Amino acid sequence: MKSREDIKIMTPSTKVLVAVMLLGLAVTFYRLGMGLGASTNLNDSFPWGLWLGVDVLGGVAMAAGGFIIASMIYLFHLEKYRPIVRPAILTAFIGYLLAIIALFLDIGQPHRLWHPAVFWQVQSVMWVVAIHVILYTTTLALEFSPMLFERLNMPGAVKTVHKIIVPVVLFGALLSVLHQSSLGAVFLIVPGKLSPLWYNPKLPFLFLVSAVMMGLAMVSLETNLSSRVFRHPVDPSIFTGLATISTWVIVFYLALKLFFLITGPGLAAAFNGSMEANMYLLEMIVGVVAPLGLMVGTKLKENPNGILAINILVIAGVLLNRMNVCIFGLYRANAATGRSYFPSWMEFAITAGLIALAIFIFKMAAKHLPLLSPDTGSAH
Repeated sequence: MKSREDIKIMTPSTKVLVAVMLLGLAVTFYRLGMGLGASTNLNDSFPWGLWLGVDVLGGVAMAAGGFIIASMIYLFHLEKYRPIVRPAILTAFIGYLLAIIALFLDIGQPHRLWHPAVFWQVQSVMWVVAIHVILYTTTLALEFSPMLFERLNMPGAVKTVHKIIVPVVLFGALLSVLHQSSLGAVFLIVPGKLSPLWYNPKLPFLFLVSAVMMGLAMVSLETNLSSRVFRHPVDPSIFTGLATISTWVIVFYLALKLFFLITGPGLAAAFNGSMEANMYLLEMIVGVVAPLGLMVGTKLKENPNGILAINILVIAGVLLNRMNVCIFGLYRANAATGRSYFPSWMEFAITAGLIALAIFIFKMAAKHLPLLSPDTGSAH
């Protein structure tokens, strides 16, 4: 196992990350100076694009692993997963920070991003989403804080956080459940626009279940990759345990999707050759059918490479789902105005920059914080 001192920062891969981040930063300044119209292909018919679909909806879904693993440790006392709780919480914290950055860049007047915290609009689902982001990001910061306090040699602060960690995790789990579902609730306001392949009154619940899928896959993927990069040994039973839980969640999600398809637009709607039908099938094949197919063999589930492939497929499938709901499911209705949308290179550059930033922060945390050490605080 590599010690923190053995982790090298300026490796060739890190230099690539820095280059991508610098490009994203340059484009960010251009977007802030010149506006959305000059830096994106968004328009009045397509106000939501790549940043909302991937960076916000996808990023928040990836962060679901934080509340899942924290709940498993501190609420249900599944001690087997304690070695991965800190990376899971950090990944969730980073996910929410990057989602906030993406929201800051996506709104027309970013200097007003703080308004929901002060000007309450309790009847607005968008306000509910904003408040959840504020509260859960704060909660994740508190859950993350013991790593920072340990690094600063502040045992008193560490002890204080551990004394309140159970109610904090419980509050965070409730917030995350509400937030993941409220993101789906946002799209209940467009029943006449969103394709029936995705629109139904239970969309908030589908968002929650798919976020659990993605969160588990993200934790497993991050644990798998970090164990290889930092030579950090991980008990194989952690991977098989996460894979087993994921299997049941994916089966449940598949049953839900089939039920809503059959009782909604009908099976034929998914095979009529339209753009929406093709995107729906792609989402289901990549994120549900293929992973389940790979999970059929028990030996494969015990194979780190096989589990890695499954995690990548699930993450890609849920990202496709968020893009479908945010863009492709609305495309026909929005395009009726004569407008179209495809992300500009600047939109891709900022998204790539945010992803590079997330990886860089994780590596810096592994280098300078006790990230890969189990949280030894008592949850009892």
